[in-house]
Amino acid sequence: MARDTTDQTPLSSVQDLTDYIAAGNKPRERFRIGTEHEKFAFFRADNSPVPYFGDASISALLTGLQAKSGWEPIMDGGNIIGLAEQSGMGAISIEPGGQFELSGAPLETIHETCRESNQHLATLREIAEPMGIRFLGIGGSPKWTYAETPQMPKSRYEIMTRYMPKVGSQGLDMMYRTCTIQVNLDFSSEDDMRKKMRVSMKLQSLATALFASSPFTEGKPNGLLSWRGDIWRDTDNRRSGLLDFTFRDDFGFRDYAEWALDVPMYFIVRDGRYHDCTHVTFRQFMNGALKGEIADPAPTMGDWTNHLSTLFPDVRLKRFLEMRGADGGPWRRICALPAFWVGLLYDDAALDAADQLTKDWSFAEIGALRDAVPAQGLKADFRGHPLFDMAREVVGISRAGLKARGKLNREGQDETIFLAPLDEVLAKKATLAEDLLSLYHGRWNGSVEPVFEDYQY
Repeated sequence: MARDTTDQTPLSSVQDLTDYIAAGNKPRERFRIGTEHEKFAFFRADNSPVPYFGDASISALLTGLQAKSGWEPIMDGGNIIGLAEQSGMGAISIEPGGQFELSGAPLETIHETCRESNQHLATLREIAEPMGIRFLGIGGSPKWTYAETPQMPKSRYEIMTRYMPKVGSQGLDMMYRTCTIQVNLDFSSEDDMRKKMRVSMKLQSLATALFASSPFTEGKPNGLLSWRGDIWRDTDNRRSGLLDFTFRDDFGFRDYAEWALDVPMYFIVRDGRYHDCTHVTFRQFMNGALKGEIADPAPTMGDWTNHLSTLFPDVRLKRFLEMRGADGGPWRRICALPAFWVGLLYDDAALDAADQLTKDWSFAEIGALRDAVPAQGLKADFRGHPLFDMAREVVGISRAGLKARGKLNREGQDETIFLAPLDEVLAKKATLAEDLLSLYHGRWNGSVEPVFEDYQY
C-alpha cells in the first residue's frame, strides 16, 4: 500500500465497517487484476544494499521516477516515500528495507499486467543504471544481515519495527528481508467472496511451494526453500496466517470485520502525524479507548481502511481479495502468479473444480501443510502423496480457466502462456529455490554472490 488514507467519514457501528468491505462487490464485467511485486535494490559494484539518502539512493530513484512519470510524490515527514498515478490506478512504494514495489493498476488481462510490469522495470532501469543500481528478484535477502539492511524513513514502519519483536520472533525479517509477488482480485457478491476466499486460503500454501525462492540467508543456505514462508509462521499470529472462520458455510463480510476489530492496531494519522496505537484493538478504539490520549479520538473511515491494510492473513480481504502466499521472483513470475490465481478464480467452471477438489480439506490438514511447505516445498506430504501431485492438478485447473477466459494478445495467444514458469517447475520437479541451491553447490562454488548477476532485473 503506497499511501495511508485520511478519509474523515465518521464511524458509528460495526455495520459501517462491514458495509465498507461489502462495497467491493462489482459485476463480473468490471473484474480486474491488480498485481504487486517487490524487489531488492543493490549496488552492482559490490552487491551492497541501497540506502535511502544520498545521490545514488532509494530517494534518488523515487525522485527520478517522479520527474520521468509525472506521478504525484507521496511524502512522509518531508521525505519522498512513494509515487501515485494521478487517477489512483497505480502506485510505487518502498518497503521497510528499501524493497521497491510496484502496485499495478487494475487491468483486464494478464497480457496487460505483463506489459505494465515490463514497462515499469524498463523505466526503473533507465533511472537506476547511471547510479549503478540493479534489482534482485527472489523471495528473501540472500546476503545482508538485518543490521546491514537500510531502514526507510516511513512513520508506519517505525511503529511496526518497535512492535514486531513483542508479538513474534520473525517480524523484523518479514519487514526488512523478504519480497513477494501478490495479486488482487475482485468478487461479485458475498457468496462469490466466500467461495474465492475459501479456495484461495486452502491453496495458498501450494502457491508458496510453487513460487519458493528464498533458500539463502546471510550468505549461506538456510535449510528452507521458502524462508519467507517460514517467517510468516511466527510474525504476528493475531493478525496473520490461516483464518479458520473463513471455511464456514455462513462466512461473510461481517465475520471478517468482527475478526479485524479484535486485532491490535498499529497507528492512526491525525494532522499528518502518526500516533502509535499498538496498545489497543480497533474495537477498543471504537469504544473510546483513545479519549484523552489524542486530540481527535473519534474513529474515521480512514482509520478503518488503514487498519485493514495492516492485517496479514494468507488471503487478505479489503474491497478485493489479496493473494499473499508467494515469494518474489524473476520477471516471468510477476506474470505467472496472477495467471495462476486468475485461472482458478475468474472462471466459474475452474472455481467450481478447485472448490470441489479442496472441499473436504480440514483446517488441521491445511495448517500442517503450511508448516511443512517452507522446508519441503512440493515434496511436502499431503494425504500420503507429495504436494507435487496436487500442484499438477491445480495448475491444470488454472490452465483450463485461463483458456476459457479467451483473452488473446496481438499474436493470438491466450493467457495460458504465462503459466510457463510453473510448467517448468512441474516438468523438472524442482522449485526455483532448489535450482538456486543446485547452483550454489555447483557453478557458484558455494557463494551467493552470483545470484545478484543471474537473477537481477
